[in-house]
Amino acid sequence: MPDKKDDVYGDHISHRFNDELMALKSEFLEMGGLVESQVDRAIAALVDNDGHLADEVRATDKKVDQMEIDLDEEATLIIARRQPTARDLRLVISVIKMVADLERVGDEAKKIAKFAIKLSEEGQAPRGYVEVRHIGNHVLGMLHDALDAFARLDSEQALRIMKEDKRVDEEYQAATRTLLTFMMEDTRNISRCMSVMWILRALERVGDHACNIAENVIFMVKGEDVRHTPVEEAEKVVGR
Repeated sequence: MPDKKDDVYGDHISHRFNDELMALKSEFLEMGGLVESQVDRAIAALVDNDGHLADEVRATDKKVDQMEIDLDEEATLIIARRQPTARDLRLVISVIKMVADLERVGDEAKKIAKFAIKLSEEGQAPRGYVEVRHIGNHVLGMLHDALDAFARLDSEQALRIMKEDKRVDEEYQAATRTLLTFMMEDTRNISRCMSVMWILRALERVGDHACNIAENVIFMVKGEDVRHTPVEEAEKVVGR
């Protein structure tokens, strides 16, 4: 459940300050929706062998980069003009950090698209697409839920995303072991299978960035930094 008592961002005497904070949240979610779509489209380009779609994903990365610059500038101006404190300062600082994660998710989508183009030209790899689709769906779900947790200030949902990151790591390791075994048995397809392995690595990193966003949501809501701490410690923070 969202932390109702903490869901008070934008509740200020200054209506302009309210508007600035709400705009910051809205634009962050817009950027999040764009990079989520980028990852989804990059996976589709790979699976469907669609080089044209992959080109579109790569071209859109410039828009993601510009959104990062704009949001950073907007957050910096809020700090300079409003000198926010407590929960408002946590919101603005967290947005700056999470924007960097979103930009890196966009970079991973661009990387997947690059390999999708390479494979569309060379021919699809004989293995790995089932794993790409499975892990891709998993990390896309994590990213979507992390953005939703931010929108609703839901620290419990953010905690669940942190727990999912370990499962993604296990799925990634299992998938790479399977591909390595196949490459050792049939060396003719090493180059194409290596491309799929790089794609799996990019998807695993998307999961890491979703987890980072979730950690920042907990910081926003609870005021405690849970980065680099065991999930068990984060559970104690969320449960307070």
